[in-house]
Amino acid sequence: MPPESGDRPRAAEPRAAGSFRFAGLRWAWRVARGLAIVYLVALLWLMWLENRLVFIPAKYPEGNWRPYDLTPEDAWFEAADGVRLHGWYVTHDQPVAQILFCHGNAGNVTHRDDVLRQLRDVVKASVLVFDYRGYGRSGGSPDEPGVLADARAARAWLAKRAGIAEQDVVLMGESLGGAVAVDLAAEGAARALVLENTFTSLPDVAAWHYPWVPVRLLMRTRLESLEKIGRFQGPLFQCHGDCDTIVPYALGRRLFEAAVGPKQFYMLAGADHNDPRPRAYYEALRRFLETLP
Repeated sequence: MPPESGDRPRAAEPRAAGSFRFAGLRWAWRVARGLAIVYLVALLWLMWLENRLVFIPAKYPEGNWRPYDLTPEDAWFEAADGVRLHGWYVTHDQPVAQILFCHGNAGNVTHRDDVLRQLRDVVKASVLVFDYRGYGRSGGSPDEPGVLADARAARAWLAKRAGIAEQDVVLMGESLGGAVAVDLAAEGAARALVLENTFTSLPDVAAWHYPWVPVRLLMRTRLESLEKIGRFQGPLFQCHGDCDTIVPYALGRRLFEAAVGPKQFYMLAGADHNDPRPRAYYEALRRFLETLP
């Protein structure tokens, strides 16, 4: 006899519901797997691009290599591994200090021409600013060990040119260059250390910009200034903009608090990372340098 009407649909209902649930789980698994693949690809892409994101050199002839009212002396020297490096040396007749200036991660020495004028004319210092390997007229390509080696070679050139000991050089750095200066100060004495908008470590900065990426585990370029600055016992003058959108102000304060020697902090009120420093800042820096032994 044929089944009564309604029997077949009732028997089919459990199978239809089970099939629906299984299809939903399978769809969710496919979506999760696809998102995981996209995430892993993004991580691999960021790891591959790390050096390009950290180091942004401007190669010669980019920039103004004939700045007005500056007439820098060309400095040529070699790093320990033989890479040929270039810098600009600007002198003052009666310098309050001989400063080695380590610039940030972008551009080249020509983009610091106004800083050189302020340091010469307001601070009354003689200054060597140099290009890391791969920047400006310097050879090679940049990485963490390379730029640290470049700074050592630059300090040696400046000390010899000025006729002073290497430990009598004032080390000054902006942003990434501040981490380079901290490394130099930590491994040997310096007359003083001057830091501008500098971070605790590069992974700390990256974690702030990319909170969804485990950068502290993946980054090869570390520049761990927080671990190193306690080994420098000398005077520190540090500034940071309280509206910095590149290196958070809190990271600069953490680095300052970790310093163990005599120290001064100059807050740049309302300033972002790349804003020009006011004249009052350079005047405060001059007063700091005038108090050094």
